[in-house]
Formats: sequence, C-alpha cells, structure tokens
Amino acid sequence: MILLKNGEVFAPEHLGKKDILIAGGEIVKIGENLHIDADQELLEVVDATGQWLTPGLIDGHVHITGGGGEGSFHTRTPELMLSACIDAGVTTVVGVIGTDGTTRTMTSLVAKAKGLTEEGISCYCQSGNYHVPVRTLTGSIQDDIMLIQEIIGTGEIAIADHRSSQPTAQELARLASESRIGGILSGKGGVVNVHIGDGKGMLSLIEEAIGETDIPRSQFWPTHINRTEALLNEGFRYAKEGGVIDFTTSSIDSDQPELRSSRCLKRALDADVPISQITFTSDAQGSLPRFDNERNFIGLGVGQIQSLLDEVRDAVQSEGLSVTDALKPATENPARVLKLMQKGRLKEGLDADVLLMDPKTLTLNGVMAKGKWLKKDGIRRLSGTFEEV
Repeated sequence: MILLKNGEVFAPEHLGKKDILIAGGEIVKIGENLHIDADQELLEVVDATGQWLTPGLIDGHVHITGGGGEGSFHTRTPELMLSACIDAGVTTVVGVIGTDGTTRTMTSLVAKAKGLTEEGISCYCQSGNYHVPVRTLTGSIQDDIMLIQEIIGTGEIAIADHRSSQPTAQELARLASESRIGGILSGKGGVVNVHIGDGKGMLSLIEEAIGETDIPRSQFWPTHINRTEALLNEGFRYAKEGGVIDFTTSSIDSDQPELRSSRCLKRALDADVPISQITFTSDAQGSLPRFDNERNFIGLGVGQIQSLLDEVRDAVQSEGLSVTDALKPATENPARVLKLMQKGRLKEGLDADVLLMDPKTLTLNGVMAKGKWLKKDGIRRLSGTFEEV
C-alpha cells in the first residue's frame, strides 16, 4: 500500500489538498487526513505537500514499433522505449501503424504493446494503417477488436493525403461500422482514428460517411487537426457539431506557433468549442516528413512523446489556462473516447496512474503506473528491458 499525503489533487478537476491511498494497483480512497494502521513493511507513506497530484497522461496515437520510410528504408524511425514514456509522464499508450503497412505489421504492433505492458505501463493498439482495405491481424476488423485484448479500435486511416489509398466515403463508413460492432460486442471503444492530411478534402469524407449512413459522429476520431489554419477552423466546426478533434503535439514546423497544440486549445476554447471535444496526442516515433509543392520528399523529423507533457505545461504557463483544462485533453477526454474506463481520472476504484508535479515548473517528481513507482523523487526507477537503468 502507498499513502500519498497532503497533495494538491487535480483529478483532473481541482479537489484541493487530499490524501490518496493506493493498494492492489488501484486508488482505494481519496480523502483528508487519512490514517492507516499497517505494518511499515506493508505501507509506504509519501509526503506530497507542495506538489500537484494528477492522472497519468494518455497518449492515444503513438507509432510504438516505429514509423516512416517516406525517404526510403534508412528513414524508418525507431520504436518507442519505456524510458521515454516515463520521462513524459505517459502511463497509457495506444499504438498505431502509419504509411508503412508492409514492414510495420500488426503482429509486431501487438507484440510491442504486450511488451510495454509487461514492462510497466498500459499499452493498447489499433488495427490497420493508412490504407484501405485494412490489413488486420485475424482477417477482420471486428474479429481483431473482439478477440485480441490489446486491439481497441481501427487506425490510423489516412484521408485528404497524397499518401493515402484515396478511400471512398462508402469504404470509410464500412470499416467504421465493422469497428463499431467489434467495440460494442467487446466493450471497447471501437473508434476509427483518422489521419487528416493537408489535402483540400479536409474532413469532407468523414462528413459524407456520417451524412449517408447511421454511423454517429463519435465513431470517428480525426487527428492532426492543427496541421493547417483552414483545417483547424474546420475542426472547430466539427467539434461544435459533436465530434472529437485531436491536436498533434509533435511538430517540425517552428514557423507556425499559432498551430501549437497548447495555443490551439486556447483558441478552441475562445471559439466556444467544448473542452470535452478536444484531445492531445503526440504522434511519437512517427515520421514528420516534409514535401515540396510537387509532393517530393525533402526532409524528415521524428515525433516525440515528451511533446505531450510539454504542450500540457505550455497550456498552463504560456496560454494561461486552468490546470484542469490543460490536463483534460491528455487524460479524461482520451479515456472517454477510447472507453478506457479505468484510466484518465484520479477516482476511487480506478487504476493508480498518478503523476507528482512541481507546481512552479510542472516538472515530474514522480510517476506511478498501476500503483508502482516508475519515477520517484525525480529519479527514474525503471527502464525498458534493453535500456540502461
């Protein structure tokens, strides 16, 4: 058992100064002046006075096996390592495959998700990659979601992008239907994570699929909405009509500060977009290719999972948002979208994924996943199997 004493709790709503009792990997009790009569060998008491206690971050779009290759084989990006998650305060990850569905396979994706979970965090994944028809593990999206524990939805499916398979609205609707049924029958989210490129179509294919079928808007989760100014404004409209939009925190374009996720969050709230309709993901380990006006490859960057924490921090420090509003896009909101019911909040009965933050710098003093310390007193206690501790 672990008892966190006198921390300022953001659950993500502000609960004030509280104690949190953790046992069996879950939050057992949140209250004031908690006292437990237990043997010292069974109870660890941690003084969290002067620190913020928040939920662990959820990163719903990560290329855990690596991504890329737009600049040929030598540009395939490296896989995600556990230490990067810990240092970023990310305790839950959802893996995806992007452009390359040939050398990046579903078998490897599921195996990597299992490995990260065994190493100490919670890891899930999506079925498929950019292209339609979707390459699945079992031969069916519905079967993948129903029968494979780690698979919770579909994606990332690319539209409005010269690298996509140029799917029709009917094809997009059909895979969304199969993903939805798989989710309903297995108690999983079943959402379709949709990569939105810089093409002129923007969100029109999703709108067409929604308009011509009975599939609800909530079945689609478009990402990279902060790619361009035009797409951002289209995303605001989409969110006001009930959809959830995702801002990508990794970027190689420092010339567009107005499109940083923290800034876009502030702009969205100023435009009366409900905070519940916004998420952040890092696109970590994904390639961030640059193309010229004729779509020729000219350079490449790599997404960083640390960017998720950086943008949450900047939402508070640079944009002046409340801690609650800064946290929700990376905690409570993605947990709801993905139906990860044990995640995203500090609440009795939920998984003990907890961050201890310095309120002045918003740096991490502690990271706990499922009731176990991954970082404590500012020192990482655990690394990946083949990383140096």
